Amino acid sequence: MDVDWTQLPPELVETIAKRQKIYADYIRLRSVCRTWRYSTIKYPDHLPPQLPWLMFPQRQPNPSRRALYNLSSGKFHFLNLPEASHNKRLCGSSHGWLTILDDSPTIVLVNPITREKVYLPPVSTFPNVIAFSYSNVGREYVTVRGLIDRERPETVSLRHMRDWFIKKLVLSSSPKRNRFATMAILHSSELAYCKQGDQSWTILETVLGYSEDVVYFNGLFYAVNKFGQTVVCDVSGDSPTVSFLVMTPQLGGDLQYLVGSGQELLLVTRYIDVEMDLDDVAEIPEHLGYKTRRFEVFRLNWRESEWERVRNLGDSMLFIGQNCSLSLQASDFSGCLGDRIYYTDDYSENSCYGERDMGIFKLEDESLETLPSSSRSLDSRPLWVSPNPS
Repeated sequence: MDVDWTQLPPELVETIAKRQKIYADYIRLRSVCRTWRYSTIKYPDHLPPQLPWLMFPQRQPNPSRRALYNLSSGKFHFLNLPEASHNKRLCGSSHGWLTILDDSPTIVLVNPITREKVYLPPVSTFPNVIAFSYSNVGREYVTVRGLIDRERPETVSLRHMRDWFIKKLVLSSSPKRNRFATMAILHSSELAYCKQGDQSWTILETVLGYSEDVVYFNGLFYAVNKFGQTVVCDVSGDSPTVSFLVMTPQLGGDLQYLVGSGQELLLVTRYIDVEMDLDDVAEIPEHLGYKTRRFEVFRLNWRESEWERVRNLGDSMLFIGQNCSLSLQASDFSGCLGDRIYYTDDYSENSCYGERDMGIFKLEDESLETLPSSSRSLDSRPLWVSPNPS
């Protein structure tokens, strides 16, 4: 006897939908029939962190169109994202939300799935921005490099502030959750934060230099410097509290990343080599390239306040770059393998030649695999974006 699945009770369809862990599977379930679609919400809020897409920079002739690479299927998909076109800069992703800057003080978070927007306090409200006026064309901002350097202000343009003021933003949670907080890593090596409802940003004055990376882990922000030394920032109260983990400096490596993986806090150290086109040695600045050589991973020993070397990640996959660093279990996603670090180019300048430095690193045998790459774009770098409908 044939079964008419369209006649399932709505509450049963809803129960089945809530058991879906992959957003693509949830979408397929809703597309079975009209009854199932009406029995479920369009944007579910029960899903765990999803496998990130690799988002590529805009390309002419359609600057609103973005290519997205699906690691699980190995296929490309395309998304119209007008919010990030026309001289906009993608300044990273966190919890599935993109940070977008333009030639104005506006800072906006955009969810590429739902197209919702959340506005953060503008660039002009950072304490190290002491004046702003559109009338001073080409010199719209007056800034100081550090709060103690107010005797030497400098004037900078809208474009300069768009590209060289904020390095990366990290969210404590999706902006749709109550009381989310945002930590900004500035190119001046400072950290600043704002909380939901704030009208301006606050500089954490005692953590200058802890600007390699920031991660939100177990209710607190953790920030790391060039030597793997780590500071803990609690911004949940009326006044922020900062505590420094006393640890031996990690010598070596070019870039540091922090990743929360289950109940462990990981430090990922990236080693980079400089490559040169010898045929054009007379024009060295125009023909330098950078390639990742290897990574080292450490876990924090909380008792000893020391980083301990990790030789194998097991089932874990780490995603690092301009995104908020992320750890997932490979067994939760088809076509994925554990003990891998998926990395993008979040450091080299647009003037460098060749393709972006991005790929897959297997920790145990230190082998490198390729990812689909792209030539350099003037507006942004490829980055990982986790689809998050909530």
